[in-house]
Amino acid sequence: MHDLISHVVNISARRDRTEINSAMTSALRELFAPQQSTIYRCYANSSDDVLLFACAGFTPGGEFVRNAYLPDRRYCRPLQREPMLQASYLQQQPLLASLPDGRRRIVLPIHSSQLLTPDYLIDLILPFDLSSDEESSLRGLAEYFSNHIALLDYGETDTLTRLSSRKTFEKHLFEMLGQSLPDTAAPLEEMPHRRHGSSADCHHWLAVCDIDHFKKINDSHGHLIGDEVLIMLADTMRQSFRIEDQLFRFGGEEFIALLQPATAPDALATLERFRQRVAGQIFSRVGHVTLSIGFSQLLSNDTPNDVIDRADEALYYAKQHGRNRVESYEQLVACGALSARQSISGEIELF
Repeated sequence: MHDLISHVVNISARRDRTEINSAMTSALRELFAPQQSTIYRCYANSSDDVLLFACAGFTPGGEFVRNAYLPDRRYCRPLQREPMLQASYLQQQPLLASLPDGRRRIVLPIHSSQLLTPDYLIDLILPFDLSSDEESSLRGLAEYFSNHIALLDYGETDTLTRLSSRKTFEKHLFEMLGQSLPDTAAPLEEMPHRRHGSSADCHHWLAVCDIDHFKKINDSHGHLIGDEVLIMLADTMRQSFRIEDQLFRFGGEEFIALLQPATAPDALATLERFRQRVAGQIFSRVGHVTLSIGFSQLLSNDTPNDVIDRADEALYYAKQHGRNRVESYEQLVACGALSARQSISGEIELF
Protein backbone atom coordinates (compact mmCIF):
# COMPACT_ATOMS: atom_id res chain seq x y z
CA MET A 1 0.00 0.00 0.00
CA HIS A 2 2.86 2.38 0.81
CA ASP A 3 4.39 1.80 -2.64
CA LEU A 4 1.04 2.48 -4.33
CA ILE A 5 0.62 5.75 -2.44
CA SER A 6 4.16 6.81 -3.34
CA HIS A 7 3.45 6.30 -7.04
CA VAL A 8 0.13 8.16 -6.82
CA VAL A 9 1.97 11.08 -5.21
CA ASN A 10 4.58 10.94 -7.99
CA ILE A 11 1.92 10.95 -10.72
CA SER A 12 -0.01 13.76 -9.03
CA ALA A 13 3.08 16.00 -9.12
CA ARG A 14 3.14 15.94 -12.95
CA ARG A 15 1.50 18.71 -14.98
CA ASP A 16 2.16 17.45 -18.49
CA ARG A 17 0.67 14.49 -20.39
CA THR A 18 4.08 13.16 -21.38
CA GLU A 19 5.39 13.30 -17.81
CA ILE A 20 2.19 11.75 -16.44
CA ASN A 21 2.49 8.87 -18.91
CA SER A 22 6.11 8.33 -17.87
CA ALA A 23 5.21 8.28 -14.17
CA MET A 24 2.30 5.90 -14.86
CA THR A 25 4.62 3.54 -16.78
CA SER A 26 7.03 3.45 -13.83
CA ALA A 27 4.16 2.75 -11.43
CA LEU A 28 2.86 -0.15 -13.53
CA ARG A 29 6.31 -1.65 -13.87
CA GLU A 30 7.24 -1.48 -10.20
CA LEU A 31 3.86 -2.39 -8.71
CA PHE A 32 2.71 -5.22 -11.00
CA ALA A 33 5.89 -6.48 -12.72
CA PRO A 34 4.44 -6.89 -16.22
CA GLN A 35 6.77 -8.15 -18.90
CA GLN A 36 5.49 -5.50 -21.28
CA SER A 37 3.21 -2.48 -21.07
CA THR A 38 1.95 0.16 -23.49
CA ILE A 39 -0.09 3.30 -22.91
CA TYR A 40 -1.97 4.15 -26.10
CA ARG A 41 -3.61 7.48 -26.79
CA CYS A 42 -6.69 7.10 -28.99
CA TYR A 43 -7.43 9.46 -31.87
CA ALA A 44 -10.89 8.97 -33.34
CA ASN A 45 -12.45 10.65 -36.35
CA SER A 46 -15.25 8.11 -36.32
CA SER A 47 -16.02 4.69 -34.81
CA ASP A 48 -14.42 3.12 -37.90
CA ASP A 49 -11.36 5.36 -38.01
CA VAL A 50 -9.39 5.21 -34.76
CA LEU A 51 -5.61 5.42 -34.50
CA LEU A 52 -3.67 4.21 -31.47
CA PHE A 53 -0.49 6.12 -30.62
CA ALA A 54 1.95 4.20 -28.41
CA CYS A 55 3.06 7.16 -26.30
CA ALA A 56 4.71 5.38 -23.34
CA GLY A 57 5.56 1.94 -22.00
CA PHE A 58 8.31 -0.62 -21.93
CA THR A 59 9.33 -3.73 -23.84
CA PRO A 60 12.16 -6.22 -23.32
CA GLY A 61 14.25 -3.63 -25.16
CA GLY A 62 13.66 -0.96 -22.52
CA GLU A 63 11.33 1.87 -21.55
CA PHE A 64 10.06 4.46 -24.04
CA VAL A 65 8.30 7.80 -23.59
CA ARG A 66 7.13 9.91 -26.53
CA ASN A 67 5.66 13.38 -26.74
CA ALA A 68 1.99 12.81 -25.94
CA TYR A 69 0.96 16.06 -27.64
CA LEU A 70 2.61 15.38 -30.99
CA PRO A 71 1.68 11.85 -32.12
CA ASP A 72 4.26 10.28 -34.41
CA ARG A 73 2.68 8.10 -37.09
CA ARG A 74 5.65 5.76 -37.03
CA TYR A 75 4.26 4.58 -33.68
CA CYS A 76 0.57 4.64 -34.61
CA ARG A 77 -1.58 1.76 -35.73
CA PRO A 78 -5.25 1.39 -36.71
CA LEU A 79 -7.44 0.13 -33.88
CA GLN A 80 -9.01 -2.54 -36.09
CA ARG A 81 -5.66 -4.31 -36.42
CA GLU A 82 -5.74 -5.09 -32.68
CA PRO A 83 -8.84 -7.22 -31.90
CA MET A 84 -8.47 -7.20 -28.10
CA LEU A 85 -7.79 -3.49 -27.94
CA GLN A 86 -10.71 -2.86 -30.28
CA ALA A 87 -13.04 -4.97 -28.14
CA SER A 88 -12.05 -3.11 -24.98
CA TYR A 89 -12.42 0.23 -26.76
CA LEU A 90 -15.88 -0.54 -28.15
CA GLN A 91 -17.19 -2.30 -25.03
CA GLN A 92 -15.54 0.29 -22.75
CA GLN A 93 -14.68 -2.51 -20.36
CA PRO A 94 -11.42 -4.00 -19.01
CA LEU A 95 -10.57 -7.29 -20.71
CA LEU A 96 -8.42 -10.22 -19.57
CA ALA A 97 -7.08 -12.94 -21.87
CA SER A 98 -4.80 -15.97 -21.53
CA LEU A 99 -2.03 -16.09 -24.13
CA PRO A 100 -0.91 -19.37 -25.76
CA ASP A 101 2.32 -19.37 -23.75
CA GLY A 102 0.43 -19.12 -20.45
CA ARG A 103 0.93 -15.42 -19.85
CA ARG A 104 -1.94 -13.03 -19.11
CA ARG A 105 -2.93 -9.93 -21.03
CA ILE A 106 -4.99 -7.11 -19.50
CA VAL A 107 -6.41 -4.14 -21.42
CA LEU A 108 -7.87 -1.19 -19.49
CA PRO A 109 -9.86 1.59 -21.24
CA ILE A 110 -9.30 5.06 -19.80
CA HIS A 111 -11.85 7.87 -19.97
CA SER A 112 -10.17 11.17 -19.21
CA SER A 113 -12.78 13.44 -20.81
CA GLN A 114 -16.50 13.72 -21.45
CA LEU A 115 -16.17 11.80 -24.72
CA LEU A 116 -18.25 8.64 -25.03
CA THR A 117 -15.27 6.58 -26.13
CA PRO A 118 -11.99 5.97 -24.26
CA ASP A 119 -9.13 8.31 -25.06
CA TYR A 120 -6.46 5.98 -23.63
CA LEU A 121 -5.91 2.23 -23.54
CA ILE A 122 -3.45 0.55 -21.18
CA ASP A 123 -2.15 -2.80 -22.42
CA LEU A 124 -0.28 -5.10 -20.00
CA ILE A 125 1.30 -8.52 -20.48
CA LEU A 126 1.92 -10.35 -17.19
CA PRO A 127 3.75 -13.61 -16.49
CA PHE A 128 1.09 -14.68 -13.98
CA ASP A 129 -2.39 -13.91 -12.70
CA LEU A 130 -2.84 -10.96 -10.35
CA SER A 131 -4.23 -11.56 -6.90
CA SER A 132 -7.58 -9.97 -6.08
CA ASP A 133 -5.80 -7.25 -4.09
CA GLU A 134 -3.40 -6.56 -6.96
CA GLU A 135 -6.26 -6.43 -9.45
CA SER A 136 -8.11 -3.99 -7.21
CA SER A 137 -4.99 -1.83 -6.91
CA LEU A 138 -4.50 -1.87 -10.70
CA ARG A 139 -8.05 -0.73 -11.33
CA GLY A 140 -7.71 1.96 -8.67
CA LEU A 141 -4.46 3.22 -10.19
CA ALA A 142 -6.05 3.31 -13.66
CA GLU A 143 -9.00 5.29 -12.29
CA TYR A 144 -6.64 7.75 -10.62
CA PHE A 145 -4.70 8.12 -13.89
CA SER A 146 -7.99 8.85 -15.65
CA ASN A 147 -9.01 11.49 -13.09
CA HIS A 148 -5.62 13.19 -13.14
CA ILE A 149 -5.59 13.42 -16.96
CA ALA A 150 -9.16 14.78 -16.82
CA LEU A 151 -8.04 17.58 -14.49
CA LEU A 152 -5.16 18.38 -16.83
CA ASP A 153 -7.54 18.43 -19.79
CA TYR A 154 -9.83 20.84 -17.97
CA GLY A 155 -6.99 23.32 -17.75
CA GLU A 156 -5.69 22.78 -21.28
CA THR A 157 -8.92 22.44 -23.26
CA ASP A 158 -11.50 24.96 -24.40
CA THR A 159 -14.66 23.79 -22.65
CA LEU A 160 -16.99 24.68 -25.53
CA THR A 161 -15.18 23.26 -28.56
CA ARG A 162 -12.89 20.66 -26.89
CA LEU A 163 -9.96 22.02 -28.89
CA SER A 164 -6.78 23.07 -27.10
CA SER A 165 -7.12 26.42 -25.36
CA ARG A 166 -5.17 29.59 -25.98
CA LYS A 167 -3.11 29.28 -22.81
CA THR A 168 -1.52 26.05 -24.09
CA PHE A 169 -0.61 27.58 -27.44
CA GLU A 170 2.90 28.82 -26.62
CA LYS A 171 3.89 25.46 -25.13
CA HIS A 172 2.76 23.63 -28.27
CA LEU A 173 4.40 26.19 -30.54
CA PHE A 174 7.80 25.91 -28.88
CA GLU A 175 7.57 22.10 -28.91
CA MET A 176 6.85 22.26 -32.63
CA LEU A 177 9.73 24.64 -33.29
CA GLY A 178 12.05 22.21 -31.50
CA GLN A 179 10.76 19.15 -33.32
CA SER A 180 12.86 17.70 -36.14
CA LEU A 181 11.36 16.92 -39.53
CA PRO A 182 9.66 13.52 -39.91
CA ASP A 183 11.94 10.64 -40.80
CA THR A 184 11.64 10.37 -44.58
CA ALA A 185 12.65 6.71 -44.32
CA ALA A 186 9.51 5.84 -42.35
CA PRO A 187 7.30 3.40 -44.29
CA LEU A 188 4.52 5.25 -46.09
CA GLU A 189 1.97 2.51 -45.45
CA GLU A 190 2.24 3.36 -41.74
CA MET A 191 1.65 7.06 -42.49
CA PRO A 192 -1.53 7.13 -44.59
CA HIS A 193 -2.13 10.89 -44.39
CA ARG A 194 1.46 12.05 -44.71
CA ARG A 195 2.15 15.15 -46.82
CA HIS A 196 4.92 14.52 -49.29
CA GLY A 197 7.99 16.59 -50.13
CA SER A 198 11.68 16.65 -49.39
CA SER A 199 12.92 17.79 -45.99
CA ALA A 200 14.32 20.98 -47.52
CA ASP A 201 10.89 21.93 -48.92
CA CYS A 202 8.87 21.05 -45.81
CA HIS A 203 8.21 23.53 -43.02
CA HIS A 204 5.90 24.02 -40.05
CA TRP A 205 3.05 26.45 -40.65
CA LEU A 206 0.69 28.50 -38.51
CA ALA A 207 -2.78 29.38 -39.79
CA VAL A 208 -5.24 31.82 -38.24
CA CYS A 209 -8.84 30.98 -39.16
CA ASP A 210 -11.64 33.49 -38.54
CA ILE A 211 -15.37 33.03 -39.10
CA ASP A 212 -16.72 35.69 -41.47
CA HIS A 213 -19.43 37.99 -40.08
CA PHE A 214 -19.71 36.03 -36.83
CA LYS A 215 -21.09 39.06 -34.98
CA LYS A 216 -24.06 39.04 -37.37
CA ILE A 217 -24.71 35.41 -36.48
CA ASN A 218 -24.79 36.21 -32.77
CA ASP A 219 -26.91 39.34 -33.33
CA SER A 220 -29.41 37.60 -35.62
CA HIS A 221 -29.67 34.17 -33.97
CA GLY A 222 -28.40 34.62 -30.41
CA HIS A 223 -25.29 33.44 -28.61
CA LEU A 224 -26.53 29.87 -28.11
CA ILE A 225 -26.76 29.40 -31.87
CA GLY A 226 -23.40 31.14 -32.20
CA ASP A 227 -21.94 28.60 -29.78
CA GLU A 228 -23.45 25.79 -31.84
CA VAL A 229 -21.67 27.15 -34.91
CA LEU A 230 -18.37 27.18 -33.01
CA ILE A 231 -18.86 23.56 -31.91
CA MET A 232 -19.73 22.40 -35.44
CA LEU A 233 -16.75 24.29 -36.85
CA ALA A 234 -14.40 22.67 -34.32
CA ASP A 235 -15.73 19.22 -35.30
CA THR A 236 -15.11 20.02 -38.98
CA MET A 237 -11.63 21.25 -38.10
CA ARG A 238 -10.77 17.97 -36.35
CA GLN A 239 -11.89 16.03 -39.41
CA SER A 240 -9.92 18.22 -41.81
CA PHE A 241 -6.42 18.03 -40.33
CA ARG A 242 -3.99 15.25 -39.44
CA ILE A 243 -3.75 14.04 -35.86
CA GLU A 244 -0.24 15.53 -35.69
CA ASP A 245 -1.52 19.04 -36.43
CA GLN A 246 -2.29 21.07 -33.31
CA LEU A 247 -5.69 22.83 -33.23
CA PHE A 248 -6.69 25.67 -30.91
CA ARG A 249 -9.62 27.91 -30.21
CA PHE A 250 -7.71 31.14 -29.79
CA GLY A 251 -10.63 33.25 -28.66
CA GLY A 252 -14.13 34.18 -29.84
CA GLU A 253 -14.51 33.08 -33.45
CA GLU A 254 -10.77 32.78 -34.07
CA PHE A 255 -9.03 29.41 -34.40
CA ILE A 256 -5.39 28.48 -34.96
CA ALA A 257 -3.88 25.44 -36.66
CA LEU A 258 -0.21 24.52 -36.23
CA LEU A 259 0.69 22.29 -39.17
CA GLN A 260 3.40 19.68 -39.07
CA PRO A 261 6.03 19.82 -41.84
CA ALA A 262 4.56 20.28 -45.31
CA THR A 263 5.48 22.03 -48.52
CA ALA A 264 3.91 25.43 -49.17
CA PRO A 265 1.53 24.01 -51.85
CA ASP A 266 0.48 21.17 -49.53
CA ALA A 267 -0.15 23.56 -46.63
CA LEU A 268 -2.25 25.77 -48.91
CA ALA A 269 -4.16 22.75 -50.24
CA THR A 270 -4.91 21.52 -46.71
CA LEU A 271 -6.23 24.91 -45.59
CA GLU A 272 -8.16 25.39 -48.80
CA ARG A 273 -9.78 21.98 -48.37
CA PHE A 274 -10.80 22.97 -44.82
CA ARG A 275 -12.23 26.30 -46.05
CA GLN A 276 -14.24 24.57 -48.78
CA ARG A 277 -15.55 21.94 -46.36
CA VAL A 278 -16.82 24.66 -44.01
CA ALA A 279 -18.34 26.67 -46.88
CA GLY A 280 -20.18 23.60 -48.15
CA GLN A 281 -21.60 22.61 -44.76
CA ILE A 282 -25.08 23.53 -43.54
CA PHE A 283 -25.00 24.95 -40.03
CA SER A 284 -28.36 24.34 -38.34
CA ARG A 285 -30.59 27.43 -38.18
CA VAL A 286 -27.85 29.55 -39.71
CA GLY A 287 -27.25 28.03 -43.13
CA HIS A 288 -23.87 28.55 -44.75
CA VAL A 289 -20.87 29.94 -42.85
CA THR A 290 -17.55 30.93 -44.38
CA LEU A 291 -13.97 31.31 -43.13
CA SER A 292 -11.09 33.60 -43.95
CA ILE A 293 -7.64 32.11 -43.33
CA GLY A 294 -4.16 33.60 -43.22
CA PHE A 295 -1.07 31.47 -42.74
CA SER A 296 2.70 31.79 -42.47
CA GLN A 297 5.78 29.62 -42.16
CA LEU A 298 7.34 29.14 -38.73
CA LEU A 299 10.90 30.47 -38.53
CA SER A 300 13.55 29.20 -36.12
CA ASN A 301 13.85 32.57 -34.37
CA ASP A 302 10.09 33.17 -34.09
CA THR A 303 8.28 34.25 -30.98
CA PRO A 304 4.53 33.49 -30.83
CA ASN A 305 3.78 37.14 -31.60
CA ASP A 306 6.05 37.12 -34.67
CA VAL A 307 4.33 34.30 -36.49
CA ILE A 308 0.82 35.27 -35.38
CA ASP A 309 1.38 38.83 -36.62
CA ARG A 310 2.44 37.54 -40.04
CA ALA A 311 -0.53 35.17 -40.30
CA ASP A 312 -2.83 37.96 -39.10
CA GLU A 313 -1.59 40.22 -41.89
CA ALA A 314 -2.48 37.54 -44.40
CA LEU A 315 -5.85 37.05 -42.70
CA TYR A 316 -6.56 40.79 -42.80
CA TYR A 317 -5.72 40.80 -46.50
CA ALA A 318 -8.20 37.96 -47.05
CA LYS A 319 -10.88 39.87 -45.14
CA GLN A 320 -10.23 43.01 -47.16
CA HIS A 321 -10.38 41.19 -50.49
CA GLY A 322 -13.68 39.36 -50.38
CA ARG A 323 -13.45 37.01 -47.38
CA ASN A 324 -13.99 33.22 -47.69
CA ARG A 325 -10.43 32.71 -48.94
CA VAL A 326 -6.99 31.48 -47.88
CA GLU A 327 -3.94 33.75 -48.13
CA SER A 328 -0.25 32.98 -47.56
CA TYR A 329 1.89 35.72 -46.00
CA GLU A 330 4.95 34.58 -47.93
CA GLN A 331 3.09 34.60 -51.25
CA LEU A 332 1.64 38.04 -50.57
CA VAL A 333 5.13 39.39 -49.83
CA ALA A 334 6.57 37.69 -52.92
CA CYS A 335 3.99 39.29 -55.22
CA GLY A 336 4.28 42.71 -53.57
CA ALA A 337 0.80 42.76 -52.01
CA LEU A 338 2.37 43.06 -48.54
CA SER A 339 5.63 44.50 -47.28
CA ALA A 340 7.91 42.14 -45.38
CA ARG A 341 7.70 42.52 -41.63
CA GLN A 342 10.77 43.04 -39.49
CA SER A 343 11.17 40.66 -36.53
CA ILE A 344 12.11 41.79 -33.03
CA SER A 345 15.66 40.58 -33.66
CA GLY A 346 15.85 42.93 -36.65
CA GLU A 347 15.82 40.25 -39.34
CA ILE A 348 13.62 40.63 -42.40
CA GLU A 349 11.03 37.82 -42.53
CA LEU A 350 10.49 36.63 -46.09
CA PHE A 351 10.91 32.87 -46.36
